[in-house]
Amino acid sequence: MNLLLRFIVFCVDPLGLGRRFFVRPAVNLTLNVYDRFRSKADEKVDTLRELVLRLGLIAFAVVLIIWLAVFIYAAFYYVYMPPISHTRPVHMQFKTCLETSTPCTFPHAHVSLTKKQQLLMVGQAYKVIVNIDMPESPQNLELGMFMVCAEMRDYESMLRGHSCRSAMLRYRSPLIRLISTWALSPLYVMGWKEEFQKVPVEIFSRYLEERQHPITDVYVEIQSQKIQFYTVTLHIEADFTGLRYIMFNWPVLSAIVAISTNLFFILVVFLLSWYHWSDASWLHNLQIKYAKFTHKLQSQASSVILSSTNSLRDEDDADDDDDNIDNFDEHELQLEKFDIANVGDNVDDLKLRRRQSDKPETLRQRKLKH
Repeated sequence: MNLLLRFIVFCVDPLGLGRRFFVRPAVNLTLNVYDRFRSKADEKVDTLRELVLRLGLIAFAVVLIIWLAVFIYAAFYYVYMPPISHTRPVHMQFKTCLETSTPCTFPHAHVSLTKKQQLLMVGQAYKVIVNIDMPESPQNLELGMFMVCAEMRDYESMLRGHSCRSAMLRYRSPLIRLISTWALSPLYVMGWKEEFQKVPVEIFSRYLEERQHPITDVYVEIQSQKIQFYTVTLHIEADFTGLRYIMFNWPVLSAIVAISTNLFFILVVFLLSWYHWSDASWLHNLQIKYAKFTHKLQSQASSVILSSTNSLRDEDDADDDDDNIDNFDEHELQLEKFDIANVGDNVDDLKLRRRQSDKPETLRQRKLKH
């Protein structure tokens, strides 16, 4: 068994990174917390009465936390989730003809949804369905298609929605009806089943309630004088999407996730509060570490700023030196030009003096010759 367990662990984590970076730190943290609680319990719990009192307080705190998490989810579910459906009976009315004893008008009815200001949830889409229980009588089989209309009105009798839909009985061949009748005849004889079809007519597929004009009354009309029916009901069903769809179709899973999340956050708040009121040394140490960290960041930022300013100053000094060197070079060039010019002037003077000295010698030589 031990070898199998080691083999499974090796297959899951062959390099040992999970055990090194996750499992061992978690185990060490748990052991440290347990040792801390145990040391505190050994130091503070001196008598059995105090131990019982502490256990009672812990049990009360645990029950309170669990109850609070469940209550938060229940309150959220009650506020966020609307009722899934609303069903109202529809009592059809019509006028009969004295001559033929058949309806002279279309069957119609007024359905009062509520006497309050609002029944449906604002912003939630609803399906409005009229269910008609029709017997498979020869008259209904010969009826064919017919129209069903409905009007949605608010408490001021203002029309907020109107729609008409067609409907008919489901077709079944005479052979299928005969076979089903023979097969279900014992149930028909015992009165456990009746020969009728429920015809659902979806009047509105996505009806949205308005806050200023909530629906309080519905008017239903079947536009056929030859129709025969047992009962008619109005069914308003919520069409859930998104989070409401998940909460309605998977209530256990959504409840577990929501309550677990509430427990986590409540436990975090509770533990922080308990540590704050019992022992604040860890918070003081955390503040010291935070202060050191901020001081280190400030020193690094100041050093970076100083280095950048020094580099800028060095660049400015280098530019000034380059300017001075250029000015000095230009001055030297000017001096060299001036010296060259002076030297040129001296050379010219020497030439003139030599010429002047040469002229008397030639005159003397001429006199001697003569």
